[in-house]
Amino acid sequence: MFALNSNRGLAEEMAQLLGCELGKSSSTQFSDGELQIHIEESVRGSEVFLVQSTSEPTNEYIMELLIMIDALKRASAKMINVVMPYFSYARQDRKARSREPITARLIANLLETAGASRILTIDFHSPQAQGFFDIPVDHLTGIPILADYFKKKSLTDLVIVAPHNGGVVRARKIANILNVPLALIDRRRPEHDETEIMHIIGNIEGKNAIIVDDLIDTAGTITTGANALIENGAKAVYACCTHAVLSGPAIDRIKSSSIEELVITNTIRVPEEKRIDKMTVLSVAPLLVEAIDRIHNQKAVSPLFE
Repeated sequence: MFALNSNRGLAEEMAQLLGCELGKSSSTQFSDGELQIHIEESVRGSEVFLVQSTSEPTNEYIMELLIMIDALKRASAKMINVVMPYFSYARQDRKARSREPITARLIANLLETAGASRILTIDFHSPQAQGFFDIPVDHLTGIPILADYFKKKSLTDLVIVAPHNGGVVRARKIANILNVPLALIDRRRPEHDETEIMHIIGNIEGKNAIIVDDLIDTAGTITTGANALIENGAKAVYACCTHAVLSGPAIDRIKSSSIEELVITNTIRVPEEKRIDKMTVLSVAPLLVEAIDRIHNQKAVSPLFE
């Protein structure tokens, strides 16, 4: 198993759980920004697992990943399994307007052309993105990890909240695991230049609300939703997601919001300067390690999808 630079902490935790050492490789950058990668041990005929999230700086980490795949292929690795806990550009999975690219499909093509044999990832923004690949894709979910954490907190009067219409399926899954009701924040903007209107569908009055999303980027959706829930009678608001992108004003917004606790996973490395008291980070390493074990030993991965 090899790790590049995006999330070495997660890769080291995975290696420890697997009882192996990370493969030896080096990644250097020339003064003009070009990357050079060198694999420092033989991989001929080996089944390789390569760990790299494509988080910020996104384009640099994508290039690093593509170059490493090419190096492994040219070094005669038998299988190149790419472990991408966070798959960037996944939100660009369709043409929302004319003359737009479908960048998620482009990234899939680049990975395949470079020589990837399989993709192992967690919570695509849209599960349909699996169809962009002509190689096997094992699409895991972080929902059970998040649900288990809240189950252990033993909160009463719970309600799960989808922060937008597109998040209903995801929110329903965690609501079913916890056996609690579901609510929805319905957002509408009547005209382009008019203020967004939010309606709460479902009973949240006097309840502990948990907002569930696949990722938090600038935190605008999650924090305005939390404030709306409090204004409409929720007792307390928690938030959780699989991928903590946390770009731009995200941390300041979360700090000043009504959110009691933000629960995330470590698919993306959160630097120390972005870690705040109300943030809890859960590890996806055991989930990924179980998937790797099943792939390597040719056992069914499907139990991990449930």
